[in-house]
Amino acid sequence: MTIRQKIVAILIAVAIFTIIIELVRRRRLREEYSWLWLVTGFIIILMTVKYELLLGITNLIGAVLPVSTLFFFSIIFLILLCLQFSVRISRLTDRLKNVTQELTILKAEMDEIKSTMAK
Repeated sequence: MTIRQKIVAILIAVAIFTIIIELVRRRRLREEYSWLWLVTGFIIILMTVKYELLLGITNLIGAVLPVSTLFFFSIIFLILLCLQFSVRISRLTDRLKNVTQELTILKAEMDEIKSTMAK
């Protein structure tokens, strides 16, 4: 890896750290999601500084080029991210259904009370 590539990779990682911290500070990103992106930035720095580690992982999984390894793990990362959001969306859908049912019951009870008081 050339020095120019290392500088670009480190600048990207620093930009990720800066953006994530700013989004958390402005409350546009919750802390529970920020750790994933901070770990991503850390891994970018680690793979840049310890390029031999990336080469070792490439040999371990049987890939030909380190770029193939990065793409492979990027795809795995995106699949896991989609899975995490699917689980969260499913959970929120269930909670929304329960809240809607409770609201409907409360409205029915309020209507019953109003009709009783009107008599």
